[in-house]
Formats: sequence, C-alpha cells, structure tokens
Amino acid sequence: MIFLNDLLLLGGVGMIAAAIGILARDFLLAIKHKQAVATAGAGPVPEPPMVHWRSALGLAFLAWGPLLLSMGIVVVPSGMGGVRISQTSGTLPGTLYPGAHFIRPLAESVALFDTRDQLFTTGAIESPKSGGGKPAATAEPLRVQAKEGLIVGLAITIRYHLDPKHLDYIQSNLPQPVEKEIVPPVVASAWRELVPNYTVREVFATRREEIRKKAADVITQKLAADGIVVKEVMLRDIQLPPEYAKGLESLLLKEQQNDQMAVQTEIQEKQVRISELEAEATKAQQVKQAEGHAQVKVLQAKAESDAMQYTLPLKQKQIEQTKLEAEARKEATVKNAEAMAEAKVIDSKAEMERRKLLAEAEADRIRVTAVADAERMKNEGAILKQNPLLINKIVAEKLSDKLQIMMVPSDGKFFFANDVLKSMNMANRGSEADQAEGTEK
Repeated sequence: MIFLNDLLLLGGVGMIAAAIGILARDFLLAIKHKQAVATAGAGPVPEPPMVHWRSALGLAFLAWGPLLLSMGIVVVPSGMGGVRISQTSGTLPGTLYPGAHFIRPLAESVALFDTRDQLFTTGAIESPKSGGGKPAATAEPLRVQAKEGLIVGLAITIRYHLDPKHLDYIQSNLPQPVEKEIVPPVVASAWRELVPNYTVREVFATRREEIRKKAADVITQKLAADGIVVKEVMLRDIQLPPEYAKGLESLLLKEQQNDQMAVQTEIQEKQVRISELEAEATKAQQVKQAEGHAQVKVLQAKAESDAMQYTLPLKQKQIEQTKLEAEARKEATVKNAEAMAEAKVIDSKAEMERRKLLAEAEADRIRVTAVADAERMKNEGAILKQNPLLINKIVAEKLSDKLQIMMVPSDGKFFFANDVLKSMNMANRGSEADQAEGTEK
C-alpha cells in the first residue's frame, strides 16, 4: 500500500512536471522566434510557434487524479495510533491502528499519537526531552511541602502510555501535547495534595512505600479518566532540606549510639545471666556428683550385705556338693571295678567260645579238605588210568617250569606236526646209534 501511494504521488507530480515542461518549451521557442524576427530585418518572417495550452492544462488536470488518490491513503506507523479529523464534523470516532487506511482527500486529515510507553521524570540529570518514548524530564525535582512546612524534593518517574481506544477523546477534549499539558500538572497535584499529610521523617523513611502507593492510585485514577494508562509510579529519591538533613544526621548518630549502648547493655546482661547459669549448673553438678557418690557407697554396702547373706548358703551348698561328688566318685569306682570284672569274665568266656568255634571250624575244614583230596585223587587216578601219558606230563611240569608240554592224538592222523616229530625221532635215534658206535670203538 505504501508503494501504491508513492507510485500515485510520483505519477501526479510527473504529469504536472510534464505540463510545465511543455509550456516552458513553447515559451522558449516563442522567445527564439522573436529573436529571429528581430535579426531578419526586411526578409521573410517565419510563423510564430504555437503554445500547447490545452495539452499542458490536460496533463495538469489529470495529475490531480493520482494526487487525490495518494492523499486518500494514510499509513499509520508501528507504535502509533491515528484519529480522523473531518473539516466539517470535527474529530471522528474510532482509532486508526498501525497500517494503511483510506480517508476522504481534502475533507479529512489524520492526527497521529504515540501509543508506546512514555516516561515523565523529575529530578533527572538529562535535559528536557519529549516524544519518541523518551522521558519528558525537568532538571529540578518536584518540590512539595511536608507536614512541618519544610520543602522536600521528590525525584519521581511515571511510566504511562495513551490508551488507543480513547485517542478520539484525547484529540477532541485535551490540550496537546498531552505529555506536556496534562501529565505534569496531574502528577504534581497528586503529590502536593498527599505529602502534606505526613512528616518529613515519614516521607523519607517510615511510610515511604505507603505514600508511593497512595500517590500511584491517585495519579492512575486521574489520568485514566483522560484516556492515559499509568503502568508504574516510582519514587527514586528524596531530597531533604539542608537544615533537616543535618539535624537528621545528628539524630541518626545519636540513635545509632543509643542503639549501640542498648546492644552493649543487652550483651552485658546476657553475660551476667550466662555467669549465673554457669554457677547454677556447676552447683547442681556438684550436688549431683555428691549424691551420686553417696548412692554408690550405699549400693556398695547393700551389695556386700546381700552378698554375705547369700555367701553362707552358697558355701554350705558347695560342701554338700563336694560330699555328693565324693560319694558319686566312690560309687562310680566300685561300679567300674565290678563292670571291669564282669567284662573280664565275659571276655574269657568269649575267648573260650571263640577258640572252640575256631577248633570246630578247623576240624570241619580238615574233613572237608580230606574228602576233597580223596575225591580229587580218586578222579586223578581214574584219569591217569585212562591216560597214562599224563604222568609223564605232570612229572615234566614238576621238573621245570620252562618246559612246554603238547598233547597230541596217539594215532597222529590229520596232524601237521606228525612228520616233524617223526623226523626228530629219527634224528635222535641216529645220534644215539652214533654215540653207541663211538662207545664201542
């Protein structure tokens, strides 16, 4: 929208500039024509150039169109608010918020107001300024009269902003600018009505926050009726009268000394009390210790008496126990001797029975062995009777354990070593024959 406004304005100005240029060109040509006529003398005179009044007037009238359209577009910047003012009806109700708005050209105008937070400050160091959200400050603090009639300087700061919903009321009913014509008198009036109800000491120290809150409430109510919203009221500093400041300083020193003396007195009283308590504690401790020692001695004597009462029966019981233990040992000795004698008798009887059983077992073993040997010899006799060659085998085995005996069938059928044995027999016979011949020779 801003671009369109600038474009329309540029178009209108351009048309007006073109109309002026056309007329200037025509006038320049006319001047040159007059100069040419003056220098030509009696010769032929050229026709004078035409002035294009219609073209220039047409462009000039056409230029009012985009200019009027651009004048009908109003842009409200950010942080601002606008109010339409009619040339016939005055201030129109409603607020124009940031952005582009259309108005009736030449019949209406827009008054802009800053809706951002603003500061009203007294007692500031910087020079007075206003607008743009910057503080409108005075170099001197706000001077008010206290209850005693003394003048007190107040350094205060009021943070406020205009209510966008009531800009039409502010424009039509309040003097402008509001930050200079309305806010300072209202703030000063509120403090000057409130502070005289309090003493300088109350304003400076004891009831300072109470006064600030009351002043804030009064200022907020008064400015809210005019469409001004107060956010915060700050009481930054208080300047006391020089004489009162000196007296207050000496008073504070005396109060400080008084407080110091009171503190020292309280400390000494506490020290005395501590000493008394320590003495009472020591006394009580000694009494308790004495009572404890007496009770210990009484308990010791009572314990010894009780011990003597229980010692004699205990000794008697020990003697009786010793007698009983001796009788028990005697009876145990007799019983042990009898048991040992009985054990020996039982052992001798058991030994005799064991020997008897061993003898019977040995006799049975001998009988069984004899029967087994007779049976074995009978069987061996039958076997030897059937196989006489077994005698030779048994004799050979008894002679040496290095001999190996082989049993073969007597007929030698189907035995592969038959030929070998025959050859060995023949060789043995040949060697025997040779030995016999040698012996004969």
